[in-house]
Amino acid sequence: MNRLDLYHLIFEYQFLTLNQETLTLISVMNISNKDLNLLVLFNTLYREQNLTLAAEKLSLSQPALSHKLNKLRAQFDDPLFVRASRGLTPTPKADALAPEISSLVGDLEQFYYQADDTNFLDKTDVIHIYSTDFVEQYLLPKLLPIVQSKAPKVQLVTHNTRGKLPQRELETGECDIAIAGFYNNLPPALFQQNLKKIGFKVLASHSNKRLKRKLSLEEYLECPHLVTTLTGDLDGLVDKALKEKGKKRNVAAGISSFVAPAASVAYSEFLLTCLDPVAQAAAEFHPDLTIYNCPVKIADAQIQQIWHQRTNKDPIRSWLRGEIKQIFAGQ
Repeated sequence: MNRLDLYHLIFEYQFLTLNQETLTLISVMNISNKDLNLLVLFNTLYREQNLTLAAEKLSLSQPALSHKLNKLRAQFDDPLFVRASRGLTPTPKADALAPEISSLVGDLEQFYYQADDTNFLDKTDVIHIYSTDFVEQYLLPKLLPIVQSKAPKVQLVTHNTRGKLPQRELETGECDIAIAGFYNNLPPALFQQNLKKIGFKVLASHSNKRLKRKLSLEEYLECPHLVTTLTGDLDGLVDKALKEKGKKRNVAAGISSFVAPAASVAYSEFLLTCLDPVAQAAAEFHPDLTIYNCPVKIADAQIQQIWHQRTNKDPIRSWLRGEIKQIFAGQ
């Protein structure tokens, strides 16, 4: 459907809601042969009631405006505007048409304003981001001030991705962007962008007597562990790597959060293997916590943002993805 077809459909819908008196005045048998721009002319003339001022508003010469006014009169079979001592005065038919035409023109102006991508940062919108509490802690303190400053009418809503790709939500529009480090085997309708590789650290208490200055694998295996699990599975990256070495750690609890377990490590013998930024933030907040290098070799987490092709060209969501990319890049 091209823009003109959509333009006509909007008018047809609006015409169907008009009152009976106006329906009598405006024939809706077929508007495909109507010059709909004449309604803009009518609206301007009715508001200004002066040919010179109307011509200036519409950027038309006086002869051009007079020519269009004659077409407008022919279309409605009425003079509509006649000369008076001060400019123009509307006829009774023009008075009857004016409220509905004003509403139609206003709706179309708003429609094209919303459809115009040049002013997308001034639009009202709600964008849903599916992520984790780590992403929220890392991203939102930097992203929210940017959105508030550059796109103040845009609202962000975050949802917990719960350890799985929100494919259905991406397809239906319930999710605009998904951000995490564990999305694999994406369907072809989804786009992906790598944001940042993040390594792992071990968070421990200063008072943990089992540990020395440098955390060894033996000391690591002696301590009880807290793990983050969004799905309830306690067999994570560390456990898979240990299994290849014929070793196993003591997992005391699985917690459905990346950020929360750090509080339970303080003043205890628990260890938490977590993303480096989580460890850094926890150590700054809890004076008892210290950070060790992980004695188990595991691959860095690759944080990605995922979106559906339905929003790939949407200007406000494209802009937001760019801002997210810059934040994770440290710019």
